[in-house]
Amino acid sequence: QVRLVESGGGLVQAGGSLRLSCAASGIIFRVNAMSWYRQAPGKQRELVARISSGGSTNYADSVKGRFTISRDNAKNTVYLQMNSLKPEDTAVYRCKAESLAVEYWGQGTQVTVSS
Repeated sequence: QVRLVESGGGLVQAGGSLRLSCAASGIIFRVNAMSWYRQAPGKQRELVARISSGGSTNYADSVKGRFTISRDNAKNTVYLQMNSLKPEDTAVYRCKAESLAVEYWGQGTQVTVSS
């Protein structure tokens, strides 16, 4: 059994910060890239940030300069530090871990940013 569990979501005011965590439970031989996605009501799911096993990062243009993705490979945990939050960031955030040809997804954590 492999599960990804997100935490750290919540309700914040615009301009505030949140730090999301996604921890993998179970045995995973090797995890390559880990990513954060988000989906707001009525919108398509979008890739927010991705970090490779070596630490290289990519961000959606909408979050560059505000969000930072990081990981602890030993713990198979990925983090998303979100600063200067905007109401447009409101969404369910889900993490993804890539291991060989298998993808693991978390259940998601709600982030709500009030104006």
